[in-house]
Amino acid sequence: MLPIYFAPIQGFTDDVYRRVHHKIAGGVKYYYTPFVRVEVGIIRSKDVRDIAPDNNNGVPVVPQIIFNSRKEFEYLVNRVEALGYKQIDLNMGCPFPLQARHKRGSGILSHPDIVESIIEGIKEHETLQFSAKMRLGWDNNSECERIIELLNGVDLQHITLHPRTGQQQYKGSVDMEKFRYVYEMSNNPIIYNGDIQSLNDIRKLEQEFPRLKGVMIGRGLLGCPSMAIEYQQQNEWTTSQRIALMLDIHNSLMDEYSRILHGDTQMLNKMRTFWEYTESLLGRKPYKKIMKSGNLKNYLNAVNELKLL
Repeated sequence: MLPIYFAPIQGFTDDVYRRVHHKIAGGVKYYYTPFVRVEVGIIRSKDVRDIAPDNNNGVPVVPQIIFNSRKEFEYLVNRVEALGYKQIDLNMGCPFPLQARHKRGSGILSHPDIVESIIEGIKEHETLQFSAKMRLGWDNNSECERIIELLNGVDLQHITLHPRTGQQQYKGSVDMEKFRYVYEMSNNPIIYNGDIQSLNDIRKLEQEFPRLKGVMIGRGLLGCPSMAIEYQQQNEWTTSQRIALMLDIHNSLMDEYSRILHGDTQMLNKMRTFWEYTESLLGRKPYKKIMKSGNLKNYLNAVNELKLL
């Protein structure tokens, strides 16, 4: 049975969500944090809060950093290590142009010289364990070949590969032929990430890639938070059971966010994001009713109606 890793998704999987999901749903080996980055020469304070050990107490968390140079890499690694972390994930997969055009995320894959300098940095941090999350390339899927060759020169915990290019973002099809190439050529263990929406998707990967170290799921787990525990229990839940768990998570999130958000508008805007990937589970009409709620009262009424599904 493969371990399940929760992918980092900006704006969704913050420390509050991770704590609540781990407590109520579970089934996840590690939760990877949205990337920590440098802004105007320093680490962002919101990122420090998100990875602060006190805000992740009892949750198996791995901080992720994003960088475009050895200098940024060293600065972020030192800051994260100072918080007590011994594992760090390297983001070489973010597809968003705002990051990629500055040679961060999947944008770094077009610059193997920078990747090579990062590898030298990894070797110097002997007390830390590193993993990497990457795509096939920025604008073509052959860029991964040189990157994997370089990464074969260092011992990583694993490489998580989403088999699309950065320019594809989440459009088009995953390239399983190229994923197999990386799977076979990498000296480091491989985790699969991308378009996992069901237990059958995980089982198919188990069969096709018996040496996989695990699967990383993001949008699929947001859309069905019980997926990891269903897989670990080898027990496929009913729609009613899945929605009941979502409501438990939702209510706990409401309690948590009410302590840090101010006013109905902030709460409404934040909580609607919880349902963004759930249309296939809820059905179009209940989903639309929640997402189109114009105020918190109507929103809560729409959520309460889910109990009848």
